[in-house]
Amino acid sequence: MNRAIGLHTHAVVHGVDGISILKVLTAAEAMKGQYSLESSLIWESWVPGAAGSINFDNGAGISINRIRDEGAIKPGDVIRLRQNSSLVSVLYRRGSKANTLFATEQCNSDCVMCSQPPRNEDDSWRVRELERTIELVDRDEVQLGVSGGEPTLLGDRLGHLIDHSGRHIPETVLHILSNGRALGNPALATQVAGRRLQHVVWAVPLYADVADLHDEVVRAPGGFKETLDGLYQLGRLGARVELRVVLHRMTVGRLPKLASFIYRRLPFVEHVALMGLEPMGFAKRNRDQIWIDPADYMSKLKETVFHLHNRGITTSIYNLPLCVLPTQLWPFAEQSISDWKNVYAADCEGCLVMGKCAGFFVSAGPAWRSRAVRPIVNEEHAA
Repeated sequence: MNRAIGLHTHAVVHGVDGISILKVLTAAEAMKGQYSLESSLIWESWVPGAAGSINFDNGAGISINRIRDEGAIKPGDVIRLRQNSSLVSVLYRRGSKANTLFATEQCNSDCVMCSQPPRNEDDSWRVRELERTIELVDRDEVQLGVSGGEPTLLGDRLGHLIDHSGRHIPETVLHILSNGRALGNPALATQVAGRRLQHVVWAVPLYADVADLHDEVVRAPGGFKETLDGLYQLGRLGARVELRVVLHRMTVGRLPKLASFIYRRLPFVEHVALMGLEPMGFAKRNRDQIWIDPADYMSKLKETVFHLHNRGITTSIYNLPLCVLPTQLWPFAEQSISDWKNVYAADCEGCLVMGKCAGFFVSAGPAWRSRAVRPIVNEEHAA
């Protein structure tokens, strides 16, 4: 099995006072002057495994060296260092397709398969950290995710974060994962979602076409109505909307009916993502309730994908390996698993399509893998 590239490593860290968020640069890139010296950490590539130091105006220098996992930090990355700590956290990775700003751990839903279980504590400090990170993101970054928890619980602070991105990375699209429930308030929707309409995509989970089932999944009575209200407010504003459907035992039974509902009731949706399960957080705790071998819902998935596709709705399949999917669905499958979570199993050895396949979550052990997993060795199928 290959190894995912982690977002955290340890090193010998000197000179940090409090918390420092820095842009890692080569000396040549630093000389271009795009980022201030105070916000940079010069990477001395000619010294294996070492990052150089940068002197602040007050004469205090920050340096890191003897990095435990050298592959975790590279030029272009944005990293966080803490005083009296060896931990180095990567907040932004140059070249990654899955960079995400973690807005809050608070949430107003309690989804049965949540991979990031919510915590009810004040973490408003994150906003300033996110603003600082945005200031150091590559100017040509195509997309940046915003996730949680539930980002809309930040209220207008989320709106200010959207504006902040417009000032520093104006061409970058923010992809905000939100349950949409708070956006049912027209004033809040206008305040938060009425900004930079073409540069923000709202990715909203919808798990069923009926209230009882959706509410059971999100474990929030009234959640279905509130989510639809939020979606209609996004539609009123002309916002870009993506729907997300996590595929598990509770949701797959009504997939074709949900596809029909989306087409009839949510015509402004520009993309539907049908997503394999990530076995983390509550998903592990509730495995007996939600686990189903993907091989057992392929017929419903196929019907759903073509129902949407044939009606002009862009449709994608995330987080499922190609070997589990019928070849007719391969054109819809994306390499969607974040690089720091992504692995391929020993069973994938010799597979001709591994370079195009989503692979697996690093948390998906054998108990979470389909019986259909196998290497594709037939060139006709790999074409």
